Amino acid sequence: MIGLEFLWPSRIHGSLHLSTRQYARIVRGWVTSLGLEASAYGTHSMRRTKVAQIYRKTGSLRAVQLLLGHRKMDSAVRYLGVDIEDALSLPEGIDL
Repeated sequence: MIGLEFLWPSRIHGSLHLSTRQYARIVRGWVTSLGLEASAYGTHSMRRTKVAQIYRKTGSLRAVQLLLGHRKMDSAVRYLGVDIEDALSLPEGIDL
């Protein structure tokens, strides 16, 4: 990819990228093709689940913050739904 090209370009000539609505339709198609209940999965819940898994495996709030595009660390912490003190104490349990 070069510069400003989109990973999923639009098929509509007036738009450069997929709309959020079209993306939601694609996700719904993936979910139903797997035999899952489409109402239980959405674009936002999948985004949140992915970063929650990354946080659990790495303990890196900074990685989560960058992936989410949040400017403030406390925004990323609130998004994950964890307590800031718990999140910041996680590295204390790791011996070097």
